[in-house]
Amino acid sequence: MNILVTRPTPSANELVGYLRKLGKKAWAFPLIEFFPGSQLRILPTRLQKLGKGDLVLILSRNAIHYAKLILTSEDILWPQMLKYYAIGRSTAIAFHAATGYKIFCPNQQETSETLIQALSTQAIKGKNILILRGNGGRNLLRDTLLSYGAQVELIECYQRCEKFYYGEKEGKRWRQKGVDTIIVTSGEMLMQLHCLFTDTDRKEWLLKCRLIVVSERLKILAKMLGWNDVYVSNGSDNNTLLNFILTYTY
Repeated sequence: MNILVTRPTPSANELVGYLRKLGKKAWAFPLIEFFPGSQLRILPTRLQKLGKGDLVLILSRNAIHYAKLILTSEDILWPQMLKYYAIGRSTAIAFHAATGYKIFCPNQQETSETLIQALSTQAIKGKNILILRGNGGRNLLRDTLLSYGAQVELIECYQRCEKFYYGEKEGKRWRQKGVDTIIVTSGEMLMQLHCLFTDTDRKEWLLKCRLIVVSERLKILAKMLGWNDVYVSNGSDNNTLLNFILTYTY
């Protein structure tokens, strides 16, 4: 198994390091990079306007990283009186490490759907909810919470930007290295990966690779794009992906 990890730095390098220590052949090939979001400056004000029992939903570790930068620069703490929710385990761990606060996260796959299921049992009608995320992405979470009667605001804490690569050059490089397994953790990156390479590389190599994704939604998208060998990890954090790779047999 020769593995290509497409998730962003530093997560890609971290996972590749784990894999290489275990004797696996692996390379980092980050498809996106991050910058501060266009709404990051308004986050401190929005947090301070929330009342006891209002909710903050955090959709990635990057949201925590950039939120921490702006809050620290203005000497503001995360309000303790709020209820915090994370979309997945790695995000929850990062938030707890940064704040020491309790934060809830679903035990199932790290998707908007599982977070919605968890929130559907809460009394959120009339509550103010901030969703901390990156640019773009689906609005399913916001739209569903609005339908429940909550007041919802999205805060773009960071921006995702595609990294530029020469597809023909990269296709030759990864084919020569014998890459046969690719890890992809978002639909955006999956589409980017599909479009990056030449038609020949896509047909003869890329679509024949095993694909490891992190949700059934991504598996469906991958199948639509032409992959046949697609497997779903039950989480997107590096530890879960590593365990999946080590225990998966075929």
